[in-house]
Amino acid sequence: MSLTRFFASAQTMVSTTRRAAFVLGAALFCTQLAWGQSPDVTDQPYELNTGLVSRSISFENPTGAPGAGGKESSRLGPGRKGAPARTIAPGETVQLCDIQGPGVIRHIWITTEQTPVIQRACTIRAWWDGQEHPSIECPIGDFFGFAHGKITAYQSAVHSVGPTGGRNIWLPMPFASKVRMTFTNESEKAIPLFYQIDYTTGDKLGSDVGRLHVLFRRENPTTEKKDFELLPQRGQKGRFIGSIIGIRNLHPDQWWGEGEIKVYMDGDAEFPTICGTGSEDYVGLAWGIQQTPFKYNGCSLAQKDFVSMYRWHLPDPIAWQKEGRVTIQQIAWKDGLNETQDDWSCATFWYEPVPSAPLPQLPDLAARTKDLWHD
Repeated sequence: MSLTRFFASAQTMVSTTRRAAFVLGAALFCTQLAWGQSPDVTDQPYELNTGLVSRSISFENPTGAPGAGGKESSRLGPGRKGAPARTIAPGETVQLCDIQGPGVIRHIWITTEQTPVIQRACTIRAWWDGQEHPSIECPIGDFFGFAHGKITAYQSAVHSVGPTGGRNIWLPMPFASKVRMTFTNESEKAIPLFYQIDYTTGDKLGSDVGRLHVLFRRENPTTEKKDFELLPQRGQKGRFIGSIIGIRNLHPDQWWGEGEIKVYMDGDAEFPTICGTGSEDYVGLAWGIQQTPFKYNGCSLAQKDFVSMYRWHLPDPIAWQKEGRVTIQQIAWKDGLNETQDDWSCATFWYEPVPSAPLPQLPDLAARTKDLWHD
């Protein structure tokens, strides 16, 4: 190769390298901008220029306004734990938050009386972006991770529950313009309520970002040969996150859990696209149910014919583009497979855009609180 050709080739290589470096730099710059707009606050805690504003709401700061927390007085003086909680009267509804967006609720903590009936008699509701009907409507026990009103200490990817009823939910809850959330006490007694909602504002959200939806269903008993619906038909795109599933075995002489999970999506009619192999199989266990809570799957209660189990489809998403429905069969084993009827409940979590269709009607107080856990 002549010196002239050699230097021309070298210049071309340098120019190409510079262009590549420029493109890489631009890509990195755009990535950094994207991080600033939609930061991964969990896995990138070192990113400081996120554009997010941190806020928190409790009875100590019911609006979340800057510099407005802890102003109430106690016998210790101003600002000395003056309003950590409120007593909620029978039949009373209190507003937990009314936040202007865009933003994301990142975490909710709550605690109150520990008796099983309170966990089903008190209800959380949430309205996203001005929609008239709630997208979340669920008893507090099931919403925060346990069925039957039985508080059991455990941790999963979605919930953490303490042995005396301190409970947390960690699913992100985005909203574009506003969110309003309430707590209703339908019990016959006044109860204490402590809570905290941690959120950010300034989040950059897509126009059709999914809003968290949560429903509660119970059939006591189920109908023979009719599958229990964890998620009745939804008519737009969405993503199924999972369920807290409660079972009370009404036939202690037989194994209740041979029923299969079925996910119908995008045109499925008689038969589903996703089909499981058994009820305990669906929550990642085998050969019966064991009280073994894990990050994405497991069982937090398996005692006295009461079961509370869960499955979170976070690393293994279940999503649809047009329509989705999720059911689970009630099939038992006693000298072979048998159709059966048991007491089933669920708190089902999924995302879909708003406006969205109304939730199925919440079971009334009597239906929610009948045949709960008893010591």
